[in-house]
Amino acid sequence: MAEEIVNNTTTVQTEEVAAPAADTSTDAEATAADKKATRVAKSRSKKRSAKSVSTGRAYIQATYNNTIVTLTDTHGNVLGWSSAGVCGFRGPKKSTPYAASVIVKDVCDKVQETGLREVAVFVRGIGSGREAAVRALHANGITVTQIKDVTPIPHNGCRAPKPRRI
Repeated sequence: MAEEIVNNTTTVQTEEVAAPAADTSTDAEATAADKKATRVAKSRSKKRSAKSVSTGRAYIQATYNNTIVTLTDTHGNVLGWSSAGVCGFRGPKKSTPYAASVIVKDVCDKVQETGLREVAVFVRGIGSGREAAVRALHANGITVTQIKDVTPIPHNGCRAPKPRRI
């Protein structure tokens, strides 16, 4: 038996489904089976627009505890990033030069499809992964055109604590 529902411009046809023959299964099992049958698998794949970028920027933040590398285009739009924690390093190993080289390899693999060939490097921080990250960029086939240190330096520092009274 078919039933027709008409809204201003949309026509939808619905059909009544005949009840299945009597089973020996319980109602709870039947509703669980119906729910499984009506579930639709959703794919959660991101749509990445494959940008074609030949020049960009590499931001390296090297602290005492971690190293983070971000590759962007010339306008600052992020193409890919990675850090020591993402690559599986934990504890004091995160700030080592070896970790920095692994991080750069990981981020270069992520942005390989964009065609990034040349980067200007901006290094921030005083960690031990500074130079290793820049060397790893060159080793992974990216030409380094410029290296600039953008570590923030306080002009007068923070206010000194008041003198101790004994």
